[in-house]
Amino acid sequence: MEAGALIIFALLMLFAFLGLGAWATVKAVGAAKRGVDRTLTQARRTVEDTTLRARSLGQVGVTAGLAQLRLDLRTSMRATQQALYQGVQTDASLKESIGLFERLSEHGHDLDAELKRLEQEPDRKRIAESLPDLRERTRKITESADSLRWAARERARRFAEDELSALSAQIEVESGALRDWSRESVDDLTAAAASWDAGEREHRPGGPKESRPAALKPASPQSRHPWEKAPRPETTA
Repeated sequence: MEAGALIIFALLMLFAFLGLGAWATVKAVGAAKRGVDRTLTQARRTVEDTTLRARSLGQVGVTAGLAQLRLDLRTSMRATQQALYQGVQTDASLKESIGLFERLSEHGHDLDAELKRLEQEPDRKRIAESLPDLRERTRKITESADSLRWAARERARRFAEDELSALSAQIEVESGALRDWSRESVDDLTAAAASWDAGEREHRPGGPKESRPAALKPASPQSRHPWEKAPRPETTA
C-alpha cells in the first residue's frame, strides 16, 4: 500500500510540474506573440505615415488633400494618446480625460477609415465636393484632441512648478538651520578656548592657588550609631 501511494504521489507531482511547465510555455509564447504584434503594428503605422506624407507632398488635388487629412488626424490622435497614457501613471485624475479621448477616438477611427476608402474611390469629382466636410470633421477631432493634450501638459507643468516651489522653500529652511548650527558651533569653540586659557593661568606661578579638592581633604570623624560601643582606651603598663 505504501509503495502504491508513493507511486501515485510521484505521478501527481510529475503531472503538476508538466502542467506548470506547459502553462509557463503558453504564457511565454503569448507574451512573445504580443510583442511581435506590437512591433508589426508599429512598423505598419510607420510605413503608412511615410506613404501619406509622400502623397501629401508629392501629389496634388484630391489625393494630396486626403493624405494630408489622414496625416493630420493620425498625428494629433497619437500624440494625445501618448501624453494621456503617460501622464495618468503619475496623475490619476487623467482617467476621466482618457475616457473622453477614447470616445473621441471612435470618431477618429471612423473618419480615418472613411478617408482611406476614399483614396480608392475613382470618382474624384465627388470626393472633391466632400472635401470641405471632411476637413471640418478632421478639424473638430484634432482640435479636441489637441485641447486634451495641452491641458494635460499644462497640468503636469503646474504640478512640477508647485513641487519645485515647495522643494525650494524646504531647502531655504534647511539652509537657515545649517547656518544657525554653524554659529552655535563657533560660540561653543570660543567658550571652550576661554575656559582652557583660564585653567592655564591658574597653573602658572604667582597665579591663584588651586583650591584643594574635596577628595584630598582629611576625612571627618565617622559618626557612630547609638547601638555601637565606644572604643576602649589603651592601657599603659
